[in-house]
Amino acid sequence: MESFTEDHSKFLLSKEWLVKVDSQSSTPYLFKFTYSSVDLTACILVTDTKTAWAEVLTSNQFARRWRLCNKLSISPLLDPDDEESWRDRHLTLLDRAHSLGGFQELTFDAAKPTLGDLALELECSNWKWRWEPTLLGPKISAEILSKHLIMPLISVNHLAFSSSDVLGDLTPGELEKATDKVGRTARRTADTHIRNALSKPRVSTTLRRMTAMFNFLPELPAIITDAGTPDLRAPAAEIPSPKITVRDSEHTPNIQDYDMESPREPTPPKLPQQEDSATESEDEGIALKKGTLASHTSSRHLRESGQPPSANLSKNASPAQPGRSRSHTKAPASESDSSPVRPTKKPKPPEDSDKDDSEEERRQRAAAIKSGTAAKRGTRQPLKRGGKRF
Repeated sequence: MESFTEDHSKFLLSKEWLVKVDSQSSTPYLFKFTYSSVDLTACILVTDTKTAWAEVLTSNQFARRWRLCNKLSISPLLDPDDEESWRDRHLTLLDRAHSLGGFQELTFDAAKPTLGDLALELECSNWKWRWEPTLLGPKISAEILSKHLIMPLISVNHLAFSSSDVLGDLTPGELEKATDKVGRTARRTADTHIRNALSKPRVSTTLRRMTAMFNFLPELPAIITDAGTPDLRAPAAEIPSPKITVRDSEHTPNIQDYDMESPREPTPPKLPQQEDSATESEDEGIALKKGTLASHTSSRHLRESGQPPSANLSKNASPAQPGRSRSHTKAPASESDSSPVRPTKKPKPPEDSDKDDSEEERRQRAAAIKSGTAAKRGTRQPLKRGGKRF
């Protein structure tokens, strides 16, 4: 089986469309047939207005197909000239069958394909024939349908609506002249021809109503003869007036109020630096860590309760209580005697307050150590509560 080419499509341009309907699926099929008496080939083009199929048979394929359909001897005749004459006569018979008059006399049936994508059986009184065309690609199908069906229908439609006479009342000669005139115009300027053919209100609205009727629309559009000219001016741009929003002063946050509500965490006071010592107690380090946690907890409670920062600052900035005074290594007597000024000894507070002040001082010192502002301290000497230093 040969492939369908552009040359076969050109041979089919001068052929008429033949119509058969499949009784089982109610599908209409349109046919175009041509054959060559020179090389004894046959070609068929089939479409259901959506898809296109085609088949090209050589001389040997045609002879074999005819003998199979009619149950004749498959082997050709012994004389080559007789075989060629036999093929020519049967091709001519098939051509007469694919004409407007002969195609109506044939019975048509869609069968199951065995060689191609579609099987169509034609039967007359004393012979049968079977076409098995293959599916053409979407691009080739679109081109064939446009050249062989769509464009000619648009031109005929334009001829029917633009002519003052009814086409059925014209003689074949007059109709040929009118058709040739429209065809020459469409061939020269296809774009202008399509625009003139489909832009007229009567043609366009008639085609619209026919499309709605074919697709079962509940409301059919009306056919009009004058479309009129609508107003195509763009509406003037409307400038919206600015909206003035009055802010409620009670709900508007103030910067000063924001600063008062979220006070900064006070910086612990710097403690005097003392000498480093390698004998610092590990118990005192653990106590300082616990005091750091307690200091953070107390500062968080102060922020949540809204206490003024001045109270916290004054409490943190108070001088260290003498209850938890630092112990210094005693210097030699010669050095202590030579010092010109001695620090004034402060009175010792009561024993109960000494314990509370010592706890508060421990918390402050822990906070200072965590923030990194506290100086490194020397070795502390053990204290005896209520007793003298040693």
